[in-house]
Amino acid sequence: MAIDEAILESVVNGSSLPTLRLYAWEPPCVSLGYAQPVSDVSIPELTKRDYELVRRPTGGRAILHTDELTYSVNGPQDDPRLAGGVLTSYNNLAQALLFALRSLGIPAVSEQRSAADPGLEGNKNNPVCFEVPSTYEITVGGKKIIGSAQARRKGGVLQHGSLPLNGNLKRLIEVLNFPNQKSREAAAARLLKKAATIQDVSSYPVSWDTAARAFEDAFSSVLNLNLMVENLSYKEKMRAEELIEEKYKNPDWINRI
Repeated sequence: MAIDEAILESVVNGSSLPTLRLYAWEPPCVSLGYAQPVSDVSIPELTKRDYELVRRPTGGRAILHTDELTYSVNGPQDDPRLAGGVLTSYNNLAQALLFALRSLGIPAVSEQRSAADPGLEGNKNNPVCFEVPSTYEITVGGKKIIGSAQARRKGGVLQHGSLPLNGNLKRLIEVLNFPNQKSREAAAARLLKKAATIQDVSSYPVSWDTAARAFEDAFSSVLNLNLMVENLSYKEKMRAEELIEEKYKNPDWINRI
């Protein structure tokens, strides 16, 4: 999370070009949305499984990051691909995500939902990201396959998202707080009904490297980008280290709500 924010700052001040970042997590980590209560998570259960906890700079609800490909996009707010507001830019990026999935043989679609959609109501108390529908939902067979969130600040746009490749999605439910076992089991059943991994919908295994290549090709083709592979700059590395200490490893940030 610190690296994503460091890249955003660097892009906004002109030190770096707009950036597509593809990464994975080690060890597994639960990320909370910017405004999500930390009480949604069971710290003892996280500790038992050696999972870490971080709060994202973007909104949304809890995600367990493991066995997945994570993407982030950073660019200036006036970039044509990101301009026009949250929904417009989200839809533009969704076209690249759809292209990537379809190139992997996965029949993904984008479901547009209006603010009046009943499915968008009552989600403030739902702790699970993949149960909460978004305006441009990327689904396969009616199940959510990518969870994304966006933040806009100081003239820049950060959007990042999670593509679960394999594994049991119910692992997240095991580390969240519920009033009782019955409600936990109901949440697990809802999650499996509403979300899927690539393994669930693909006829063949998809590795992280294969998915990453599909994302690179899709963003290049759909958004007309000339991607160049680069390491983090020295300034980005130093700023990320500062943000880790000031923010992302700081209990005041993680426990802010």
